[in-house]
Formats: sequence, structure tokens, C-alpha cells
Amino acid sequence: MEILSQNLYALRKRKNLSREAVARALEMSAMTYQRYEKNLRNPTAPTLIKLADLYGVTLDQLVGRAPLPDAAGESSDPSKH
Repeated sequence: MEILSQNLYALRKRKNLSREAVARALEMSAMTYQRYEKNLRNPTAPTLIKLADLYGVTLDQLVGRAPLPDAAGESSDPSKH
């Protein structure tokens, strides 16, 4: 799930959030969230849902089955342009 860790990092940076802020929002330790971003641990399904909700994306987008929206909220899939 390397794409998940990359997406978590990219989405967090887009929202200008620290790892600690995300961890607080999800009621987990900052170390746990850091392990998700560094691909050292996989989140559970309920955590994936919370992450998708926090970042305003679908589960498919979060895990790489669909492209992430660009910063303006549109699909970042070049084939759609």
C-alpha cells in the first residue's frame, strides 16, 4: 500500500496540517499516523474511512484506485482533460 502512504502525505501537505494535528483529529498517537505515512503500518478499515473523511476524498482515491482530486477539487487524471 505504498500509494496510500504517498497519498496520505500529499493530502496532509495540501491541507497544511502537521502529523500531530491529523493524529489529534483521528484520536490516535502521532507515531501511529507517522507509521501510516511511512508505509510501516496499514490502517484498519474504520481508520481509512476517517482519513478519507478528514481529507475530503473517497476511499478509492485515498488508496490509489482513483486519482486524487487536484488542489482545485477536480480530478488529477490527465486523461480527463
